[in-house]
Parts: sequence; C-alpha cells; structure tokens
Amino acid sequence: MNSEESRTQPAKRWNSLLLLLVVFVGFLVFGFSENSKGPALPGMQEDFALDEWQIGLLLSLNSLGYLLACSFTIVLTNKLGLRFAMLLAFGSMAVSGVFMFLSHSYAALSASYFLMYIGNGILEIGLALLTARIFIKNTGMMMNLSHFFYGLSSVVAPLFASMLMGVHLFDMTLSWGGMYLIMMSLSIIPMIPALFAAFPRDTVAVEDRVSYASYMKDPAAWLIVGILSFGVISELAVGGWLVNFLEKAYDWTPTAAAGMLSAFFICFTAARLVLGPVTDKIGFIRSLIIFSGSSGICTIAAIAAGEPGAFLFALAGAGIAPIYPTVMAYLARYYSRSSDTAITFTVTMMGIASIIGNLLIGGITEWTKDLFTQEDGSGMGLLRGLQAGYLFIALCALLCMLISVLLYRYLHKRGGAI
Repeated sequence: MNSEESRTQPAKRWNSLLLLLVVFVGFLVFGFSENSKGPALPGMQEDFALDEWQIGLLLSLNSLGYLLACSFTIVLTNKLGLRFAMLLAFGSMAVSGVFMFLSHSYAALSASYFLMYIGNGILEIGLALLTARIFIKNTGMMMNLSHFFYGLSSVVAPLFASMLMGVHLFDMTLSWGGMYLIMMSLSIIPMIPALFAAFPRDTVAVEDRVSYASYMKDPAAWLIVGILSFGVISELAVGGWLVNFLEKAYDWTPTAAAGMLSAFFICFTAARLVLGPVTDKIGFIRSLIIFSGSSGICTIAAIAAGEPGAFLFALAGAGIAPIYPTVMAYLARYYSRSSDTAITFTVTMMGIASIIGNLLIGGITEWTKDLFTQEDGSGMGLLRGLQAGYLFIALCALLCMLISVLLYRYLHKRGGAI
C-alpha cells in the first residue's frame, strides 16, 4: 500500500461511518415519527371531536404530503444532491413538531401532519437511494439491519409518547402536542453526520438510465408495487389503529394498549435483526410469501380469539417486518442499473395505496359500526366495526402473499432472480 492509499483509507472508513450514522439514526428518527401517532390519536380525537372516518381522512389526506415528496425527491437529488435532500427531510420533520405543538384546530393539525409527511416522504426515498448505493454486498441482511433501527425506535415510540403525553411541565400537561414537539426535535441529530459526510453519487450515466415509461412496461414492476403496497398498508396501519382498537374494543387503558403496540414492534424489530440473513439464503420472493402469509394468519387468529388472543397482534409484527426491506433489497439487486427509477416508482405507487388503505380502514370501520348499531341496537356496533377494519389489515397481508406467489411464478418462467 503506497502512502496516498494509506492516507485515504482512514478517510474512507470515517466517511463510511458517517453514512452509516445517517442511515441508522435516520431510521431511528423515522420510527419515532411514524409510530408516535398510535397513543396520540385518541387524544386528538377527543380534543377535536373526530370520528373514525375523520381519523382515517386525517391519515390519508396527510399522506398526500408523503406522496408529493416521493414524486419530487428523485428530481431534488439529481439536481441538488442526496445530502441536500436528507437535510431537507430532517429539517421539515423538526419544524413540523413545532407546528404540531401550536395546533389548536383540526385544520392546523392537518397542515402540521402534511409537513411531517413531506419530510417522511423525502426521508424514505433518500434513505432507500442511499442504502441501495452503499449496501452492495449481503444486500438482504444489510437492508433488514438498517430497517431494524426503524423497528427499534418503534418499540420505544408508543411507550415514550404515552409517557410524555402525561408529563406536567410549567403548570401544563404536554399532551400530544408537546410530545410531538420533543419527538420531532430528535430529527436534528442525524443532520450533523449528514453535513460532514460525502454522499455517493449515481454511477449510471444519464443516457444509460431506464426511463419510467420503460420500467412501467415490466409486469414484475407492477407486481412488486402490489406486494409493497399491501405489505406497508398492513404494517403502518398497526401504528395508527392498534391502540385505538384495544382501548375501544376491550376497554384497555392507554398505557396497556401502548404496551401491546410496543410488543408488536419488539417482534417487528427482532424479526428484522434475525431474519435478514434468511432472506439472502432462501431468496427474496420466497421470504415475502412466507412472512406476509404468517402475518395475515396471526392477525385473523387474534381477531377470532378475542381479547385473550390479543398477543397475536404483536406476533404478527414478526411476519410483516421483513416485507419493506426485502422488497428494497430485491429492487437494489434485480434492478441494479436502474435502482433509483425502480425505488422511486415503487415507493410513490405505495404512497398512493397507503392513502387509499387508510381511507378504507376508516370507512369500513365506520360503515360496519353503523350497520350493526342499526340492526341490533346491542351496543356491539363499535366492536364489530373495529374488527371489520382490522380484518381488512389482515386481508392486505394475505394479498401481499398472493401477489408474491404470482411474482415468483412469473420470475421462475422468465428465469429471473428469485
């Protein structure tokens, strides 16, 4: 090794460490942002007198911010670089916490959530592009490891959020607004390594990149959109609806319900840590079939068993956890020369599906509640509505499994990577 190489090696290792900090701490912050809403939603619902449909509408309309961010992030990174995109994501999330704290109406709350989802969308695309560029070897394991940090913060987020909401400070209770102010301020931390790291550039020449029009002609591209969409609807819906379900269906306390949500994310996090190497060994698509199917079955069993089977809601987290990172690993490996296009298109389509999914869960819950209330007047309407909404979450996991089977058969016939 010559003297120049000996000088550059420590610099490369230091830069790699900074990039890993951006990825791992970025996913930690992402987990806090996404999964603090479970304990907060009942408080928001009470403060603004919202019904289940309005909660679903809140989550869906504000997902438009996420979708908007997905649509322009790739342009942003091409023109201003990945570093700028990451700093903008973290900055938007931090500012949204301030606005959340100051929200005193449903409209102001919606605007604050919209800004937070803008930051989340930029961060999701940015982290996906960054991990696709730096995790060249053991892609499945490294993708699951990076998403493990999302699960790690998701374990803590519901309990931490629930605890913060009850804290008395300066003769006032922090409630959900103060909780979001503190939680979203954590977004400032990963901005520090992002400022000093040298971000990798896309090595594929502009003329060699696959266009969106060309990519959309591939049937596998649409199948993977279906897999990720149904998988993510099933995953993210738990953060928004499980606490609400347990409090209203089984009269659990907010602390107990938040504890079960944390248990879900314990299973979720452990699965990403343990099952990452499994996806590399048995294949990405086979893994998707097994994991999504097990999650759907566990969720249906939890609903059928009633309150004694509530632990199965948590166990379902182990199945749904590897879906997103495994799909990202598949896109990075199978579309290595067009990963930016593949990832951006897939995640954007997933954003559209998430909007529809939240609307459907809220609508199914409200419609079924009204139906059973009118039919028997026994007071079981709310329970049946919540069960119906959660059955849709289970159905999404099973549809994820079904489409994975279709993709497996398609790729097998074509001789593609499985």
